[in-house]
This record gives sequence, structure tokens and C-alpha cells, in this order.
Amino acid sequence: MADNIARVFADAVATDPNRPLLTWYDDATGERTELSGATLANWVAKTANLLVDELALGPGGTAAVLLPPHWQSAAVLLGCWSAGLTVRPAGLPVADRPGAVDVLFTTVDGVAEADAWSAADRYALALHPFALPLREVPAGFADYVTEVRAHGDHFTAYPPGGPDHTALRARVTTRAAELGISAGDRLLVDVDRRPDPLDWLLAPLSVSATLVLCAHLDQARLADRQSTERVTHSLT
Repeated sequence: MADNIARVFADAVATDPNRPLLTWYDDATGERTELSGATLANWVAKTANLLVDELALGPGGTAAVLLPPHWQSAAVLLGCWSAGLTVRPAGLPVADRPGAVDVLFTTVDGVAEADAWSAADRYALALHPFALPLREVPAGFADYVTEVRAHGDHFTAYPPGGPDHTALRARVTTRAAELGISAGDRLLVDVDRRPDPLDWLLAPLSVSATLVLCAHLDQARLADRQSTERVTHSLT
């Protein structure tokens, strides 16, 4: 269980479930969303329960997560890892993509890209600031936000002998050291320059850092944001 990604997330939340664990900015839209550890854990649990209870997935299953960095993307990724799935992230060359996955998540704008994958179940996300449902659901997809809300707020991760993320956990630990992220950091990340979830999500969580994720970062606002958010380390 020590090498399970679900444990990495659980340990990060346990430090203080009520502290802001993930703060999301999009300077192109003015959006700011702040999630405590408890709130993000609720979204992660609902996602894992959707995968396990509704889709009957678990260790050995695969998910294509074709989503840009976002707080909802964090919930999907962590939910997939909590359920024991192997995650295929966005950005893989077509030649490197598997012929089929069990479940796929994408944005409305990414539906065309998703056609390169074969998936039994497909979910689309609007990535709306207030997590509102899609106004129009693409054909062949379900609305993630609508579907996930019906599931339980708690998820019991698999015991030892369930999902084995040993190799991924080793990569996470190495990457945290490479990026100079320290325990307890308040980390600001320019997600357009750091789109790999290893950088903007897993490596920080592995040392119980809290996250300030910035899309379309306005450099003129950077110094003020670092001060306001009490940032201790930046990846820009």
C-alpha cells in the first residue's frame, strides 16, 4: 500500500483536510477555484466509485485521460489511480496509443482526438468553473459531471495485493527531487509549461505540498500572486 498512488493522495490530505490543497487560476477567463483536501477527496472518491461500481473496473483496467491540467482533471486522474487503473495521459503520439482502453475522459473540444482511441465507456467534460453539466453532450459520450455526482462520497482503496503503482511511485519520488519540491511547499505551477501530471500533481502531492495551478499565466500578475498565495516555490 505504501507504493499506491491512493496512499500518496490520502497522506497529502491527512496533513490538514481543511487547508487549501489545490487552487486553480485561469488568467484568460479570470477563474479562481479553491479546493480543500477534503473537497478534492470527495471528487476523487466519486470518480473512483463511478469506475468501480458503475463500470466494474479495477486493477488491470486502463483509462485514457485526454484532459489538460485542471482541478477536474486532478479529480479524474486521482480517481483512476485510486481505482487501480493504468492511466494513459494526453499527449501520447498516435503511434504510441493502445488499441483500446476501458474508459476515456476528454473535453468537448477533444472529442475528435478521442476518435483515435477505442473505449468501452466515454465521458466528456466541460471544465466549467462551477462544475456545471454540459449544455449538449456529444454523441457516444456521457457527461462526467452529471454521472459522477450520483456516486458515493467515500472510496475504500484496495488493500495490499490490489493496484501496484510501485514503478510510478518511484518516478514520482525522483521527479519531486528533480524539481526541488520540499515537504510542505506552497507550489505555484505554470501548467501550460508543465502539462505532465507528474509535475503539476503527483510530485507535489508526494511531499504534501499544496498547489497553485495557473493556466494562461499573466506574468504581470505573477509576483502579486506569489505573495497573495504565500508561494514558497514556483515552476514557471
